[in-house]
Amino acid sequence: MVVPNALEREYINRVIFDQLCAARFEDDSRAGFLRIIERLIRDEGAEGVILGCTEIPLLIKQEHVRVPVFDTTAIHAAAAVDFALGGH
Repeated sequence: MVVPNALEREYINRVIFDQLCAARFEDDSRAGFLRIIERLIRDEGAEGVILGCTEIPLLIKQEHVRVPVFDTTAIHAAAAVDFALGGH
């Protein structure tokens, strides 16, 4: 498992709280997230990306990234439906 560095985490946090939580979805912010993701793939060997905040999938989609993207909001929702339908 690899994580963004301190400066990248600060950027991600700022975008989440200053933009995404305010329903602002800016192309420059998407580009910033994609630069971070690409660096993690290239330099750290990331083989997938976990979108671990409910707001991030509003900005980043699978079609933007060349490795598998795991949208934790969708994963949790699917698990809740499965549980509710007795599939646990």
